[in-house]
Amino acid sequence: MKDELSGLRRDYTLGELKREELLSDPIEQFELWLKQVIDLGLKDPTAMTVATVDATGQPSQRIVLLKQLDDRGFVFYTNYASKKAQDIGQNAKVSLHFPWHALERQVKVCGVAEKVSAAESLKYFSSRPEESQLAAWASHQSHPVESRTLLMSQFQRMKEKFKSGKIPLPDFWGGYRIIPTEIEFWQGGSHRLHDRFVYQKDDDGRWDIQRLAP
Repeated sequence: MKDELSGLRRDYTLGELKREELLSDPIEQFELWLKQVIDLGLKDPTAMTVATVDATGQPSQRIVLLKQLDDRGFVFYTNYASKKAQDIGQNAKVSLHFPWHALERQVKVCGVAEKVSAAESLKYFSSRPEESQLAAWASHQSHPVESRTLLMSQFQRMKEKFKSGKIPLPDFWGGYRIIPTEIEFWQGGSHRLHDRFVYQKDDDGRWDIQRLAP
């Protein structure tokens, strides 16, 4: 197998990214690319890798879904006792990665995480399907669980507990907003000469754009 891996390659020929095509605001540029991914009907267009670092310096990654986006940043939701939340509590610097292989594109975001307001978390939690709300109560995210049978038993207990009323927002569950300081757009290019542009925020809050060598 190891010999086969070295031979797996292809050229990237779907397009190119030019400086004059870029919007001045990286959030608007991201929204443009995201809309193109959604319009293509690709599965999980909002899936992103969230990379955190723990107190020992060990990086960790997982895939979550982007649930809100505005000029303040990128929002996802999680259990505040999860591994990613524990890492953020010790080091709020976070990196996001959106892999849009079908378009030979990727976007990397670097920034700082902060909790969203309780009102924002409640609004999103209330919009989730009932089963997803119950799952938030049933799952002690990132903690050991003996079996799926036990997990489903916890789910059924929550279903019984909240059967006669509205499911409340757990006090251990909510959102994080990643406030970006750097956003990089990558478009695959032929002969591995990819197009890379990075937006970096200066001290005055303005975005500076630079092309990077592939």
